[in-house]
This record gives sequence, structure tokens and C-alpha cells, in this order.
Amino acid sequence: MEVRSVINRVWDSIGMFAAIFSIITAFSAVAVAQEIVDKTVATLHDGIRTELITYSDLKWQLALQPDVPLDPPRSEDLNRALQTLIDQRLFALEAERFPRPAPTDDEISKAIGKTLTYFPSIATFESRLKLVGFDSVKDDNFEHIIAQRLAIESYIDFRFRSFVVVTPDEITRYYRDVFVPEFTRRNSGRALPTFEEKRDEIKAILVEDRVGARIESFLDEAKRRVDIEILIEV
Repeated sequence: MEVRSVINRVWDSIGMFAAIFSIITAFSAVAVAQEIVDKTVATLHDGIRTELITYSDLKWQLALQPDVPLDPPRSEDLNRALQTLIDQRLFALEAERFPRPAPTDDEISKAIGKTLTYFPSIATFESRLKLVGFDSVKDDNFEHIIAQRLAIESYIDFRFRSFVVVTPDEITRYYRDVFVPEFTRRNSGRALPTFEEKRDEIKAILVEDRVGARIESFLDEAKRRVDIEILIEV
């Protein structure tokens, strides 16, 4: 399985994203002229700690997705956000065992800037943030959540990517058996890029594939070990 599909599911928002100690701070989401009473949607318990996922958490998750409606949200979007948050909380429980350096202010600022590129304007994005309880992109709570997202990215790099090894033979086989046939099928008549031109790109693909497999294996095992209870339908 390709890592991108796994990570997209894990973060399923703009980038990856979430928390180490409490992936998303619970807050009361406010829709236009209408207060939404927060509810606990699910709990995760690993024998030591219990993590809560609230309705506000789901709404925050959806706010970072440009084309997903918020008022009202669709059931399928809320359920997808719930599964994403469950995965994120599983990472959070594990990440507490391996503390990483906190992200810098510059890293947080760059991550927010990257998020904004997915929306037509800052005003558009901030209008979505206000629907889920944030004042603006400068809101301290929003910046805190972005910092948590970066922290979990750092953990994933450390836990799943640091020890991946790809051999020269594996790169050669991928070029010969996968890249060349696929390029030829899709680009009839075009000159075939050389192995040297594609070496680094292929290595990156193989690394990400292995990271994805490790992430998927971790999540499968964690879901067997952690007690996950869905309390209400969304």
C-alpha cells in the first residue's frame, strides 16, 4: 500500500495532522447564529489513559477540508473524520512514550501558510475556522493544534521512516519492472528517462511505500490493543 493513501487517511485534512497529548483541544463549535452542544462521540482507552473524541473535534477536522460542507456537515464526512481522529489518537497514545523536540515558531508559521494555499483566500479559511470556534489563523488554540500536528509528523518520521533501508538492487528492479513498463504505456513515443535521472525519485517511492506499510501495520495492531468505543452515531 502506498504511504500517501495511508497518511491521507491518518490526517485526512491539509497535511498530517493532529496531536501528541490530546490531538485536538475540545472546544464548543459555533455555527452561524446557532450554538452546538458538544458531545463525546468516541473514547479510546489503552489501560492507562482515556482519550475522548468530541463532536467539536469532528467539525474542526472538516473545517480544514476546503470542499466539505460544515453547515450542516454530511454524515459520511463526519464518519470519515471520526475514523481519521481514531487513527490520530492511536498515534498520540504511542507518541507520548517517545517525546520529540517541540516545533519552532517558524515551522508552525510555514505549516499554517501551507494550509492556507488550499483555500481561495485567508478570509475564506477564517470563515470556516469561525464556524468551529476559532477567531482566526492567529488564534492561539489554532496555532497550538498546528504545533501538535507537526509534532506527530516528527514522531512518524522517527518511528517509521528513520530505519527504512532501500538497496540499489531494489531501485534497479523497480525501474526495470515497474517504471519502464508504466512510462511506456502512458507515454507512447516519448523518450524514456534514464535510470540515473529517476534513481532518487524511485528510492523515495520505495521508502514511502515501506513507511506506509509500517504505519498500516501499527494501526492494525493498535486497534486490537486499545479499547475503542463509539458512543453515538454521527
